[in-house]
This record gives sequence, structure tokens and C-alpha cells, in this order.
Amino acid sequence: MSEHPATVEQLELLHASARPRTKKAAEVTDAATDPVAVVLLDLGLAHLDRTFEYAVPADLDAAAQPGVRVKVRFGPQDVTGYLVERRAEAEHVGKLSPLRKVVSDEPVLTPQILRLCQHVAADQAGSVADVVRLAVPPRHARAESALAAEAAVPWTPAPEPSAAWARYPAGQALLRRIADGEGPAASWLALPSVEETLDWPRALADATRTCLAAKRGVIITVPDHRDVERVARQLDDLIGKDAYVRLTADQGPQARYTAWLKVLRGQVRCVLGNRAAAFAPVHDLGLMLCWDDGDNLLTEPRAPYPTTRDVLWRRHLDCGAALVLGGFARSVAVQQWLVEGRVRAVETRPLRALLPRIAVAGDDRDVARHGPAAARARLPVTAWQAVHEGLKSGPVLIQVPRRGYVPRLRCAECGHGAECATCHGPLQLTGVDDAPHCAWCDTVARPFRCPECEGTRLRASVIGARRTAEELGRAFPGVPVIRSGAGQVRDDVPAEPALVIATPGAEPVAIEGYSAVLLLDAWAMLDRPSLQSNEQALRQWLAAAALCRPASAGGVVVLAGAEATNPVVQTLVRWAPAAMAETELAQRAALDLPPTRWTATLTGSADSVEAAAASMPEWLERFGPAPVTQGAPVGSAASGESLPPERQVRLLLRAPLQRSREAAAEVSALRVRRSLRKAKDTLAVRVDLDGSTL
Repeated sequence: MSEHPATVEQLELLHASARPRTKKAAEVTDAATDPVAVVLLDLGLAHLDRTFEYAVPADLDAAAQPGVRVKVRFGPQDVTGYLVERRAEAEHVGKLSPLRKVVSDEPVLTPQILRLCQHVAADQAGSVADVVRLAVPPRHARAESALAAEAAVPWTPAPEPSAAWARYPAGQALLRRIADGEGPAASWLALPSVEETLDWPRALADATRTCLAAKRGVIITVPDHRDVERVARQLDDLIGKDAYVRLTADQGPQARYTAWLKVLRGQVRCVLGNRAAAFAPVHDLGLMLCWDDGDNLLTEPRAPYPTTRDVLWRRHLDCGAALVLGGFARSVAVQQWLVEGRVRAVETRPLRALLPRIAVAGDDRDVARHGPAAARARLPVTAWQAVHEGLKSGPVLIQVPRRGYVPRLRCAECGHGAECATCHGPLQLTGVDDAPHCAWCDTVARPFRCPECEGTRLRASVIGARRTAEELGRAFPGVPVIRSGAGQVRDDVPAEPALVIATPGAEPVAIEGYSAVLLLDAWAMLDRPSLQSNEQALRQWLAAAALCRPASAGGVVVLAGAEATNPVVQTLVRWAPAAMAETELAQRAALDLPPTRWTATLTGSADSVEAAAASMPEWLERFGPAPVTQGAPVGSAASGESLPPERQVRLLLRAPLQRSREAAAEVSALRVRRSLRKAKDTLAVRVDLDGSTL
């Protein structure tokens, strides 16, 4: 780790306070071989994000091996850290403090994972200790003692032909390279299918079996627990339940640590999980699979906010393991890698009979046939007919962009967004008999008065899933209504007729596929104030449409609430995600936006952001600061108290991609300077490599 020149003297003085002060402590005998321990401390301070040297007492010589957890004295307190190296001589001049304790003799921080954490921290302008905290789960002593110490011999399956990969011209070649121990990097555009032997979970399982047959390890990362279950069912069939472990956020501490230890000790070579699985210490790693890398669930919500895609790419560069990034849509970040030649495309032109028929409600033909009002209602005639016909043969999926009842309200007179008089948050309704209240501070807005026109009447801006379920339940009496969203996500639904109301990402899988899929309020997906609004809208529409039966089996997808001429809508109709990714990347390149430029955002008080801007070098472009008007309060735990959004400003930093490491180093130096000053004002720092914060 490099250290800031201005901090060397302060660090040495602080470290000196940890030296032995009593005669008894000073007489501790050091180890005869490599008596110096290099320790990475978990301090949470940017200016102390480096290694420190300690003496290895003779009685800890055997246990103090690289990778183990240790306790040391730092200043006035004992702190936890990781022993990363043993040395014969110290760089520090003077007496070293001894290690206080080896917490466990389990070498949890392997050299490979430490290198990965260092690279990710450098890319994201973060602290190595913060990344290590994401990579290594908390210790669970009972799990360590309960798990057998002997490393079981991993079972090696026999390779089998894959019907799922045979659908793609380059699919079999990809599997052959994986079987031969090569490390290709691929962007895979998957085709939808309601047959389990052809669907994407089976394709991931087939690739896993191929790699395990070559006696190499596998990491599989998917966005949420429902995806984990779908892939797990295929792995159970192909390689067996004991040939892999799960690493997910919903596991208990002991179960998660036990699974992680099995991987660390080499008892299993396959890991299936969410974003934390990307750091799993798999032995002889040969393949990394990531499904739907553009999903926000695969972005770490804790500093320094790495994405699973970027973590896996770093591992690919470090160990040469094969990398496959799959999805029904291609993220713009992966499209940039495709242009740069980092990855190769695995895709094919789909046959229309294998896809559902896709229609757009409210187009010119609908207007001519049914009139403007009926054609462009929230539930147009075309959509109503599709639902009515679909219920004759199976379940119908209705995707609604917002959860809740009426999550957004507007003034009925002028259309201005209804805001809370206390904190300026958006007003919402949670039930038919509830009064309007703030979504942020829960203050009841009674009476309401618009600050723009003094109007007192409200109207719905967006209809939520609960209200939609009520309306459709009345429109189709006697039909079961199933809701799937935050707090009540369903994994699957039977093949019987039913109305399934789901928010994006929470759509259950129908046993035999949906007979019809209705994409409601499409305008709400496209009008989100985000650089990724088009990319995310197409990704979520394709994910829902992929659950529908093919056109040959009568499957139909109807999109309502957007113009048929919209480019994103046309991409859905043509099922052309590759063309959409190319167009989005070209537009961002023309505007110098990520991922074609390195970008970082600094959010906080006006004083802290302006001071940070003044300290940046001239070659680093600055845009802003500008007020933060959208979203919940943003803050940094290490930077003082968070501020409400109306008191925050945001500064955008931009640099060419070839200077990304240099730019990240400048932002890291800013964090170090603020940490040394013990700055109390708020400043949240985030490197944005794909435009997710814009």
C-alpha cells in the first residue's frame, strides 16, 4: 500500500504508542524465523489504510501464519486485523510491538483475495479494509469447530452435451475452451424458453458441470434468492447437492461462514450466490458466471460500492479464469468492453416462433379501431383483450412499475408534484381510506395546498401494484389475484388461470409459462431521472417477457403506456437488445458519459464539496456543484452526520479512461486528507464506472 507523504511522521508517532511499556512485555521473546508480522488493520480511517509491522512472539510463531486474524495494540486500544506477511527484517526503525493474539489459525485472507481487494479498492478510490470487510465474512467460532478439518475430495462429474448452449453458434466452442482450461471472456445474450432444459439456469449449470469435469472451480453470481433457487434446482440435477455451496445474504451467520469455510478449505469447488459470492476463495478457479450484471442488486450498497461485474473482471485478469456475463439484455458497460475487445459475443438471431408475440397498445391501428380514449387508457382495449384471452389457458402476468397503492400524487389543477411541507418529500397514498402522507417523514398532509397554484385537490401520478390488483380484481371477478413485490415476493405460480401483479424484478415463474404478459405504465419506466432509464427499462421488460410462452403456443406480450415509435419500445418489439446496447453506448460516447469516461460523484454539504473541488488537479474535469433534489438523504458514515437532500450538493468529476487509475488515486488522496483533518462535515465519495448514479 502506498502512504501519503504528509502522514508518515504522524503514523510513526501513533504506532510508537503501541510499543511495550512494561518490563514484562518488553522481555517477550520474538520468533526465531521471520519475526516481523505485516498486519492490515481494520480501523475504518482512510489515512490509516496501510499495513503496520509487529513483532511475532515465539509462543505465537506456529499460529501466526499469513491470512489469519490477529489482535494487536494500536494506540490506546486493541484492534483486529489480518496478518498478510511474515518478514525477516522490519522496515520500521525501532522496537516493534508484539502481536497480542491470534484470533484463529484459519488463514481466511488468502493472497489471491488480498490482491483482489487491493485492486478493487484502487479502482473504486476506497479503502482496502472496507473491501476486505465485504470479501471475508465475520468469524463464527462454532462453525470453525463444527466443520471437519479434513478436506474432502471434491466430486468430479462427467461432461455431458448441452442442449442449452447448442442454441448459440459459439456456445459449444465456449464450453470446449472452458473444458480445456482456457480463460475466455464472453458476453452472452440468452434466448428465452419455458423449457427447463433450454432456459438460462440450465445453461449456467451445464457450463458449471463442464468446468468441474476439468477439475477447476466455479463461481456463479445471480441477483436475488429466487434466481439462486432456480439455478440450484439445475445444479442439484446435474452435479448433486453436495458438490456446491450457497453464499447468500439471507443465510444465518453460522450457515454462511460454514459454507465459506468449505470453499476456503477446498471441500467444494463450486459457489452459488449473490454479490458476496464474487469474493469466494475458490481453489483453482476456472470459471465465473454472472447472470444479469446490470441488475442494481449486483452493486454493493456499502463503500466503496463495487459492482459484481467489476469484481469478477478483476479476478479474470488476476487468475485467468473464464468469465461469462449473461442476460436477456446487454448492459452498456459490457457493450463498452465488447467494443474494446475485452469480451466476445455469444448470441444468435432468435426465431420469431420461439419468442412471444409482442404488441404495443395505443398505436395508430388501435386508435382507428377503438378510438383515442379506449386505445390510450391505462388498460387499453388491446391489453384487456389479451388478458381476457390469456386467462382461458393459464396465468397472466401484469408488471407494474411501482409498488404500494398510489406512490406518487400531483396537484389536480396544475400537475405539480405534491410535496411534503415539512421535508419536501413526495406525497403518497397507502390505502383507499388513508390520508395523503409523506413517503420520507410520514407527515400527514391535511389539508393539502399546492405551492405553485394554491390548489387543494390531488390526483394520482403513478398507480401502484396494490391499486392495480384492486382494479383488475373488479374487472375480472372470480379470477384469483396474486401479488408479488416487496415483502411478499413469490417464487413461482401454478399453471392455473390467475392474475399475477408484480413489480419489476419480483415476477414469479409460471410452471408452464405465462399465457400473456402485460407491461403497464411503460412511461414510468422510461421517464425515470437516470442515465440508465432506457437500459433498465429494456432489461426489466425483457425479463418479464421471457417468462411468457412462445408465439407458437399462443403467448403474447402487450406493452401499454408508451409511444410505439419510442426506440426502446421498438427494441422490445424486435427483440434486439444488442442493437439497443450499441445505440446507448454511442450516445454516451458522444456526450462523454460513463462508461466511456471515468466518473466520480462527491455529495455533501456545500462547504465540503467546494473545498474538495478546489483541491482537485486541473486535468480532472469538474461539473457543479449542483443541488441534490432527488432521492433519499446521502451521507458517509466516516464523514459526519448526513444532511437532508435540500441541503446537499453534488460535484461530478470526469477523466479519460486511460487516466482512470490516476483519477481514482486523486480521489483517494482527498479521502486521506479529510481523514487526517478529522473532518466532521458530510462528504460521500463514489466512483461511477457505468453511470448508475447519474
